[in-house]
Amino acid sequence: MTSKTEIKARLEFRKDSIQKLRTAYIALVDGGVQSYSIGSRTLTRLDLSRLAEEIKRLEKEIDGLEEQLRGGRARKAVAVVPRDW
Repeated sequence: MTSKTEIKARLEFRKDSIQKLRTAYIALVDGGVQSYSIGSRTLTRLDLSRLAEEIKRLEKEIDGLEEQLRGGRARKAVAVVPRDW
């Protein structure tokens, strides 16, 4: 099991990352810029859907880490495979 200090470090990293992604998203939506760079990645106006997916993914990760800090269990993905018998 991961220690609480490691979970807190991961949580802070993801919160910092999501803040930067949200800033990039708003800048692209407002039309003030046509492209935005975060580190070595560059996003253009056409990448808004990809940026929104990344934000949504990070929000889920943050929710899971916060649940672990509260003493809950890590969220697990469960899939249902429909079959035609």
